[in-house]
Amino acid sequence: MEDNDIIELYWARKERAILETTVKYGGICHGVAMGILHNRQDAEECVSDTWIKAWDSIPPERPKVLKAFLCRITRNLSIDRYRQNQRRLAHIDMELILDELAECLPEEEDSGLGNILNAFFTGLEVMDRKLFLGRYWHATPVKTLAKMYELTPNYVSVRLHRIRERLRAYLEERGYTV
Repeated sequence: MEDNDIIELYWARKERAILETTVKYGGICHGVAMGILHNRQDAEECVSDTWIKAWDSIPPERPKVLKAFLCRITRNLSIDRYRQNQRRLAHIDMELILDELAECLPEEEDSGLGNILNAFFTGLEVMDRKLFLGRYWHATPVKTLAKMYELTPNYVSVRLHRIRERLRAYLEERGYTV
């Protein structure tokens, strides 16, 4: 079916417009979404949302090039989904980081704790300090830290675990309980 005929179906509010759009442009829209998302399920949802957005947009809009119009919608929806996924992953990673720190830091805080932590960090080897601050201050993923310092991710994880254990012992020696 020709694009003008499909657009006329939208203007006439015929549900067949969605079917014809899917047949003619489903593959290319799916390709656009997959190129951004690299996830079949997310891509399929974005393409389905594209048809809904096209239905809501035509009319009043009358696209000059239907293919470009649909691909633009798919691209924008896919970018929004990508950003949403990234925020969710960052949130999950931050929860993991906070859980790791909860193993070694006391829940109660007082004015002296900052000085004790500074003394602990000052006494660390330079690499340990870089790894600890990279992970727990800058929220850098373990794999990224490993690549930055030419270490294996397992080595970084073990080293961070040992630093946390030393920190917990250091704080307990000074009267703080975890």
